[in-house]
Amino acid sequence: MAWDPAQYLKFQAERFAPFADLLQLVRVRPGLRVVDLGCGTGELTARLAEALPGSDVLGLDSAPRMLERARKHERPGLRFEQGDLRELQGEWDLIFSHAAIQWADDHESLLPALWSRLAPGGQLAVQIPANHDHFTHVTIAALAREAPFAAALGGWTRESPVLPVERYAEILHACGAEEITAVLKVYPHLLADADALLEWTKGTTMVPYLERLPAGLHDGFLRRYRDRLRARFPERPVFYGFKRILFAGSRR
Repeated sequence: MAWDPAQYLKFQAERFAPFADLLQLVRVRPGLRVVDLGCGTGELTARLAEALPGSDVLGLDSAPRMLERARKHERPGLRFEQGDLRELQGEWDLIFSHAAIQWADDHESLLPALWSRLAPGGQLAVQIPANHDHFTHVTIAALAREAPFAAALGGWTRESPVLPVERYAEILHACGAEEITAVLKVYPHLLADADALLEWTKGTTMVPYLERLPAGLHDGFLRRYRDRLRARFPERPVFYGFKRILFAGSRR
């Protein structure tokens, strides 16, 4: 997908907030082999590397524009590469992912595949957005089923692959994980107004829709979406309760 780093980082503080909670789940040990799946623009991968002194940290992302910005953070012990998280190779002491695997389908098979890449004593730590049932997200899919967008998209809408939080704990248990944590947390954000909600989703959830829609339909799609957000959220500021799932487990 065509990611825009500037659009994504408009809400940097809000998007980065769950990172600290995920980092708290990581068992810090010296000399770890670490991969950060979906590293994006690299700021948080750099922070991860700082929290794991003496470790070799790789940031992996499929988006060239994100990696162009991420490589500014490279230093000894921290590097970035282009790659698909679904095709992860090698053996790792820590597989870390902050807000990325929601773009990969079939978590029932993805997680065991990632788990198989852990070294003995290794750890998997993941955070994923779980706001797919919020009005902001549901409305995008609803618009995609309306004319003229439905015809242009060929009837396509994106189904979220995110599972119930307890299912992630069950998958980790089935993999033989120890020290399992799986929590759902609401992050309270105050955004300026309904238009800010559009800017938020334009940097993430809406990306695959705009990518598939002809450029001539973009303004109409955004205008109709903005109208519905303004009708639903007339207050200023707007409270945006954003749900996220954090889970972690260790390998024997």
